[in-house]
Amino acid sequence: GMSVTRIAGRYLAHQEGLPKLPVPPLQQTCERYLAALTPIVDPEELNHTRKLLEEFQKPGGVGERLQKGLEQASSYVALSLYHFHSYLDYRMPVVVHSSPGVVLPRMEFSDRQGQMRYAAKLIAGVLDFKSMIDNETLPVEYLGGKPLCMNQYYQVLSSCRIPGTKRDTVVNYTLDKRPPTHITVVHNFQFFVLDVYNSDGTPLTVDQIYIQLEKIWNSSLQTNKEPIGILTSNHRNSWGKAYDNLIKDKTNQESVRAIQKSIFTVCLDAPMPHASDDMYRTRAGVQMLHGGGSRWNSGNRWFDKTLQFIIGEDGTCGLIYEHAPAEGPPIVSLIDHVVEYMKKSEMVRTPMVPLRMPQKLHFNITPEIKMDIEEAKQNMNIMVHDLDMKVSVFSHFGKDFPKSQKMSPDAFIQMALQLAYYRIHKRCCPTYESASLRMFRLGRTDTIRSMSIDSDKFVKAMDDPAKHNIEKVALLDKAVKAHRAIRGQAIDRHLLGLKLQAIEDLAALPEIFMDTSYAVALHFNLSTSQVPAKTNCVMCFGPVVSDGYGVCYNPMDTHINFAVSAFNSCQHTNAARLAQALEDALLDIKTLLEQTPKAKL
Repeated sequence: GMSVTRIAGRYLAHQEGLPKLPVPPLQQTCERYLAALTPIVDPEELNHTRKLLEEFQKPGGVGERLQKGLEQASSYVALSLYHFHSYLDYRMPVVVHSSPGVVLPRMEFSDRQGQMRYAAKLIAGVLDFKSMIDNETLPVEYLGGKPLCMNQYYQVLSSCRIPGTKRDTVVNYTLDKRPPTHITVVHNFQFFVLDVYNSDGTPLTVDQIYIQLEKIWNSSLQTNKEPIGILTSNHRNSWGKAYDNLIKDKTNQESVRAIQKSIFTVCLDAPMPHASDDMYRTRAGVQMLHGGGSRWNSGNRWFDKTLQFIIGEDGTCGLIYEHAPAEGPPIVSLIDHVVEYMKKSEMVRTPMVPLRMPQKLHFNITPEIKMDIEEAKQNMNIMVHDLDMKVSVFSHFGKDFPKSQKMSPDAFIQMALQLAYYRIHKRCCPTYESASLRMFRLGRTDTIRSMSIDSDKFVKAMDDPAKHNIEKVALLDKAVKAHRAIRGQAIDRHLLGLKLQAIEDLAALPEIFMDTSYAVALHFNLSTSQVPAKTNCVMCFGPVVSDGYGVCYNPMDTHINFAVSAFNSCQHTNAARLAQALEDALLDIKTLLEQTPKAKL
């Protein structure tokens, strides 16, 4: 991964100059697709697919026709937005299945004063970042000298997902004539509107926010309230039905609207059951992903909200974000800014102007809504029991070692992950790694397929006693070099584009999309993401298939934070086992490189 440099500059002027996503050549994609399939499908199946691809690419044939359709610019730009719609069409709960959580460094506070002090500073830090977005003084980011699309920053605040019975929508209030000036705070399952700006448009100071949080805390001490927020964790169709029913009542509708319009949400969580030091990070990870179940903090959320910061009374802090509006990188920039901001010494104390009591949001709960809440609680607890998670810190080395070997740290970690998976499952699997496409206008992510012919050769050679170290290192080197994401030229988006074009244009779907190989290629047993941050944090997300893993890592200079998830309902996968195998693989590859004399060039 190249490092991103920031250059102060007005944001919108540069947005116009970004290139549109190029459509890759058809032949190139077909060749790469075949190469991607080679290590994962058997030879007979591969041969069949090869024939289908030859047929598909014939001059004047179906492929050429679909390719021409895609090249008429607008459809391919629409495709970069398709990603956005695919989240909204997805009907599984956003919890575990799509919303990532982030664990921030553990705090030492042991009481509610510490918790609220931290929350007040954090809120002030987010408002400081927001002022940079609002004034368009957010530095434009450059990756390898090319400007990145900044559109996603504008989607993160004052936005919310709204459930539908067939598909969801996202609302964003940033550009309203009167944009929102409040956040929502939730404590003991009770929601409050907290105005964070004075009448003259200046943000409240840390002290003022603290005083307001204290008022909220003191007026929400009862712990027997119905956890209305847990409704947002249900299957999208069920929640869509319950939502329509919920907002028939005017009070409920106003309360829901206040949450949706808020700039972001802050969840003041109750303490979780105590965990030993080595289990602490894992427990924090699940608290960010799902809240621990209906008995704990799962009802202390509004999972449709794009951005929710979570601050536990016991010092556990982090956030969860709804994935439809934005990818990880803008969220990480926000986190890095807020964490830096919070390190600054306390602001000047302000003259104490009496502030209005934050408004509590009321909900009228009918027997029907109570039943919906019970159903959501049960489904949430099933998800909680099914999620198998391991968050750990690999402390032997970080980016420093791969760099000393002139290797990309990301590719190095991906190869170790391939080796770890192979050692456990005795086979390689399709691996999804999200690569940022933000250098294209409104680009989202594309897939780096980390499992390649080259990585396959390396992992099979690694534990083969018949192979010499020199050969193993050469194979590793080749695999690491092959890993580089080809900017905007990966195959998955192009294949999807061709398929969508076919649905639009043709009476029947071309055979390559009905082929077993296509289904195998899209069954990502490993769904992975590198989320590099300056902050010592780690992101977590669930697997994308029932027999898969989710692996997220943040490589720091001298250590690597990583989170591995799997489902308990699959007997073949185990998060702790893959996490351990990954540690071993990283160390084994390091040993291999250290023991092998460098070939003279």
